[in-house]
Amino acid sequence: MPVAINPHKQEIQARDQRKRPMIGQNNRNAHVADVIKATEGDTTNYDSIITDSWRRCIQEHQLNPVTAPEVYVHTSAQLRERQQRMEDILRTARFGLETLHRQIAGLGYTILLTDAQGITIDFIGDPAFETELRHAGLYLGAEWSESLAGTNGVGTCIANGKGLIVHQGDHFSANHINLTCTAVPIFDPQGQIAAVLDISALRSPEEKQSQHLALALVTHCAHQVENATLFNHFNRNWILKFSSSPEFLCVDPEYVLALDEDGLITGFNNRTALLLRHEFGLAPVKGGDLKGRAFEDVFDCTLEKLGNFARLSHPRATIKLKHSGTILFLQAIPPTVSVRGPASTSMPKMPEPLANFTKGDPAVVTVLERAAKLADAPISLLIQGETGTGKEYFARAVHDSSARSHKEFVAINCAAFPESLIESELFGYEAGAFTGAQSKGKQGLVAQANGGTLFLDEIGDMPLMLQTRLLRVLAEREIIPVGATRPIKLDVRVIAATHRNLTAMIKTGQFREDLYYRLNGFELILPALRDRSDIEWLIERLIRLRCPTAPPVLTPEAASALYRYRWPGNVRELKNVLDFALAVCSKGVVSIDDLPSSVLGISMRPMERSQTDDSPVDSEAASLRTHLARRHWNVTQVARDLNVDRTTIHRRMKRFGIVAPNQCVE
Repeated sequence: MPVAINPHKQEIQARDQRKRPMIGQNNRNAHVADVIKATEGDTTNYDSIITDSWRRCIQEHQLNPVTAPEVYVHTSAQLRERQQRMEDILRTARFGLETLHRQIAGLGYTILLTDAQGITIDFIGDPAFETELRHAGLYLGAEWSESLAGTNGVGTCIANGKGLIVHQGDHFSANHINLTCTAVPIFDPQGQIAAVLDISALRSPEEKQSQHLALALVTHCAHQVENATLFNHFNRNWILKFSSSPEFLCVDPEYVLALDEDGLITGFNNRTALLLRHEFGLAPVKGGDLKGRAFEDVFDCTLEKLGNFARLSHPRATIKLKHSGTILFLQAIPPTVSVRGPASTSMPKMPEPLANFTKGDPAVVTVLERAAKLADAPISLLIQGETGTGKEYFARAVHDSSARSHKEFVAINCAAFPESLIESELFGYEAGAFTGAQSKGKQGLVAQANGGTLFLDEIGDMPLMLQTRLLRVLAEREIIPVGATRPIKLDVRVIAATHRNLTAMIKTGQFREDLYYRLNGFELILPALRDRSDIEWLIERLIRLRCPTAPPVLTPEAASALYRYRWPGNVRELKNVLDFALAVCSKGVVSIDDLPSSVLGISMRPMERSQTDDSPVDSEAASLRTHLARRHWNVTQVARDLNVDRTTIHRRMKRFGIVAPNQCVE
């Protein structure tokens, strides 16, 4: 069978040009012969997952097992972008990766975490074999998608949506037949593949069954990451933990499910997805077929009785699946944060710039109290928090609360300067220091902060070369401008901020450990907006700042949508949403129709309708929306008002295309 070659693959080259470990020519020839035979129909010696993948490699991806390209390695900038998108799962999975590494330490395995496209965004390997690991593509930034690298653990796992072992000759490319790869998908709470966890080894026994224990370990680790993601992101929902045995129910449940206040499914782990699809007789497809189903449609129990399962300190209570009759042990965890719980109004005494940061949220107050005590301390501060949580605003509040408030607060975004300019921008330069320099030289940003505060935003994105220079500045408290010979003494307070995991970056050589300890005199962590109880106060304050004379008011349904939304972009996203709403609202009232579709979870495309605007269908839909808004979208209460079953309300909502604000797309 002729093997087609994709010219795009010929452009891909390994970034490290040293010679790869040699693979015997006889082994290569035998492997290529096996691939060709299997794709032509002789599948005796290989399982269907492998042979199906080989066919895809030849017929769809146009790869050649002889000349298949080296693993493609993305640039540092591309990798950073991927890591930023995957920040939540990176933070959640890192502990699991480290635990798994301790379990397999000394066995020659390397752990990879990739995104859903097969690009390695985190890894743990033995530094003694770093060169070999780089050659083999078992390193940060390497892409293991099936379309580029052929049959392999990560890429074929993504293609099949299930855990598997790709052992030695199972690989499509002759370059990879020394490797063994065991990979398992990590699913997000809606049943989509979010990442892949893989452990690979450069050398291993020939028997494929030698990797079965590795598959069990990786599967369990992926399961724990999925559970942790649910617990972290659905604290405003009911969390239900199920198990076929009560002994491990609390600490390591088999099945985890999240429900909103109306008893509708909002999230689940993969084992739960498999269980419920079997329960409903659904095909093994993506998770969209489960989200939004009612608790009472799945379990032989009413929603009102769910609280009984939360009051048991040693849960041995059971619940039955409605259709199959399967009995499971259940522990229910009620929402830990009230959707509209009143924020505490008792604020401890502290400087006004810090006090303006919250209306009494306990987590924020704890950070503010510590910051007030450290405002004039001679130590550097490191502010951690998700993108958009207000790290620069907080740093400025610390500066304004200190004795340095009459001096400059200079903010530098370490990710905003090109590497060729960042040194001269930070440290300045003398006249004639380089071609294009100003005739009188230029004072650097660091010198401008002399006597005040230097705020280093996105410090995790500072190039390694500049990290070395900055370390010297912090250690010596002096700078030497580009082209100068004499140092300039500095008196500057340094506050750094990042949303990245610096300790993980240290382990991968992306961030200097000595600089980390210079910057981290004390770490202050800002909570995400979704975890704050003072969002109502914050919304009101932001509206008043934008419209001080006549601030618009929010309708109940608009307010409810804002309170329930999870705000992945945090305070920055909230500001953008309010700016939009204030721009389009009319008559001083912000209604639910004035909010962006991202907050409502609905499409802005016009609906195709055959009825006129005053049709009975429109009237019924408007009436239902009015009832839902009046009851803050509580379907159970609306059903009682109308004397119908809850499922009837859900059917009508689906028929009219009405989507509750708390069912937003995240």
